Amino acid sequence: MSRKTTLFHACLCACLCAGLLAASSCSQGPQNSGKAIYLDESKPLEERIEDALSRMTLEEKVKILHAQSKFSSAGVPRLGIPELWCTDGPHGIRPEVLWDEWEQAGWTNDSCVAFPALTCLAATWSEEVSALYGKSIGEEARYREKDVLLGPGVNIYRTPLNGRNFEYMGEDPYLASKMVVPYIQEVQKNGVAACVKHYALNNQEALRHEYDAVVDDRTLNEIYLPAFKAAVQEGGAWSIMGSYNLYKGQHVCHNQWLLNDILKGEWGFDGAVISDWGGCHDSDEAIVGGLDLEFGTWTDGLTMGATSGYDSYHLADAYLERLRDGRASEEVLNDKVRRVLRLIFRTAMCQDKPFGSLCSPEHYAAARRIGNEGIVLLKNDCSVLPVKASAKKILVVGENAIKMMTVGGGSSSLKVQREVSPLEGIKAAAGEGVEVVYERGYVGDVSGDYNGVVTGQDLSEKRSAGKLIADACAQAADADIVIFVGGLNKASHQDCEDSDRFGLELPYAQDAVIEALAEVNPNLAVVIVSGNAVAMPWVNKVNAIVEAWYGGSESGNALADVLFGKVNPSGKLPFTFPARLEDNGAHALKAYDPHSRTANYSEGIFVGYRWAQKQGIKPLFAFGHGLSYTEFSYSDACAKRKSMSENGKLTVKTTVTNTGSVAGKEVVQLYISDRECSLERPVMELKGFKKIYLEPGQSKEVSFVIEPDMLKFYDPQLSGWKLEKGLFTAHIGSSSEDIRCSVNFEVK
Repeated sequence: MSRKTTLFHACLCACLCAGLLAASSCSQGPQNSGKAIYLDESKPLEERIEDALSRMTLEEKVKILHAQSKFSSAGVPRLGIPELWCTDGPHGIRPEVLWDEWEQAGWTNDSCVAFPALTCLAATWSEEVSALYGKSIGEEARYREKDVLLGPGVNIYRTPLNGRNFEYMGEDPYLASKMVVPYIQEVQKNGVAACVKHYALNNQEALRHEYDAVVDDRTLNEIYLPAFKAAVQEGGAWSIMGSYNLYKGQHVCHNQWLLNDILKGEWGFDGAVISDWGGCHDSDEAIVGGLDLEFGTWTDGLTMGATSGYDSYHLADAYLERLRDGRASEEVLNDKVRRVLRLIFRTAMCQDKPFGSLCSPEHYAAARRIGNEGIVLLKNDCSVLPVKASAKKILVVGENAIKMMTVGGGSSSLKVQREVSPLEGIKAAAGEGVEVVYERGYVGDVSGDYNGVVTGQDLSEKRSAGKLIADACAQAADADIVIFVGGLNKASHQDCEDSDRFGLELPYAQDAVIEALAEVNPNLAVVIVSGNAVAMPWVNKVNAIVEAWYGGSESGNALADVLFGKVNPSGKLPFTFPARLEDNGAHALKAYDPHSRTANYSEGIFVGYRWAQKQGIKPLFAFGHGLSYTEFSYSDACAKRKSMSENGKLTVKTTVTNTGSVAGKEVVQLYISDRECSLERPVMELKGFKKIYLEPGQSKEVSFVIEPDMLKFYDPQLSGWKLEKGLFTAHIGSSSEDIRCSVNFEVK
């Protein structure tokens, strides 16, 4: 794949801006005398858009609304307007593929840094870290000459079986909203558009092209839309990707309610709506239903002729025919063209943007820091962790200690320059004089390729399951500590696009391995590599449990930093770990059915911790939970005032003290309860969080400003947000189940 034509167009634009070429060189098609204003970046953006629009022919307008290759759409060569290039994210920049195939193109300079999965980013509960993530991945996209990064994803974690949860930011709309904004802003500072996905209600992979999401207006607005709204109105996202599923009987890539009424109408989105690849299904709906850029509509570009495959798209010749015979409005067409031009001018056409960088030391350092801050210490009885300095023999067990996790899982699969495995990270951290022994323990997924990217790992194994366990236990008997590294992987029906998990349990009989090791050695730390919650029937038999997520290129080093105490863990769960699948609302109500073309969101607003608290269910590990190697105490909360008016604000404060012996970070979380509401509300809802760093013995005052909008609920009778007077309680704590102090206040 080559971008020589794009570079030529950029040079052409520069020449025109400098006046080296006359405006008459653009004389074909519609006439517009005078200098080409659209090439002059000193002019207001909207003026440039209108100028370019006025010079385009009908055919050129339609041409820029659909793909010309697997990942690019056409510009207007006659006018020096460059083509637009997309790349998969959101954890790294996808390797170059052939012009019209998914298979890689065989480049030798398209490796990247893999950043941790977005579940790990969400687990940092740090807007600062999110900004670092966006800056770093944006620089890699820019260096690779990409205009649109297809990410981040903010679909809500509704069921732990969703194969694509690892690409998203958890179960809470407030957390996802706060974490997505700095990611978008920093990506776009590189002249690369963030394309926030998958808008909306794409909360399962089973029958993802076919199921119709049936959700009430209150649930839609309170749970599933806030992160997208924040991405648009606070993050300023330049593009949005429509999802595969249906809503109200219409596919969401061309959906009147979600795209026209809400996104472009109510929220005022001025960017372009891009279809997910293959998400467009009908020409008439695509024309009027809010879609602006169509990609991947089930053609390889060859079966219908190498030069006409893309002309068969719904927004191509079919659209042109409707425009010519009057069935389609040119006013609607011009709105689409304006949006695509706006996207091009902000990205490919922008001359004032940095060069970016690829595989830099700074990016590896960023990946490691994100992993450091996102890894969650779930349990640490008997202070099994960090690994003692006196340890002379460390046993590492589990396939996930050696298996590459950056390859596979769907469109987020990457070709990395390097990936440090957990075993490699542990060996490096242990240093000389410490024996680190590895045992397989179990056999899981031995494959190692995706779209032509091959790991090169030989994961074949001749030993039986019983022999693998016996060998591991034999080594565990005299080990100072045993570290089991297991969990899920990127194979189908695990953490993988296009399929959901079959159940909550760990695959490959890992439970038997863990229980056998626990009987032999009490100094057992279980490390789960996953993007989803898993069942833990052995939870009371092991002393230490760590959720490591998919850590990307620096996964092994980031994990070792935490295991050995170089970094004090500070991650908090962005979603609930239920003890049983039936403790999840969608499954308790049998509202999730992977075989049904109707997805009934009958649990309503009670998703994740909201459901658990409503039902009085104790989760395995609560939303917001995460331990540290130190301890934090909280003083009683206080408020300057005990009441607030409709237009007023109220400040709630507490003092947090590090009462332990090592420095650490704590995520202080604010939840609010509405005690007098005309509609049923959750027991409490997250409405604020702050991550603070404290030296041993140090104290900091943490304050939260409560504003009226934070207290509102969506009233379906009003079709809008409502604030009712009455009593509220502000809870401050270390998790949704670990509330340290509370204060009551009244809205008058």
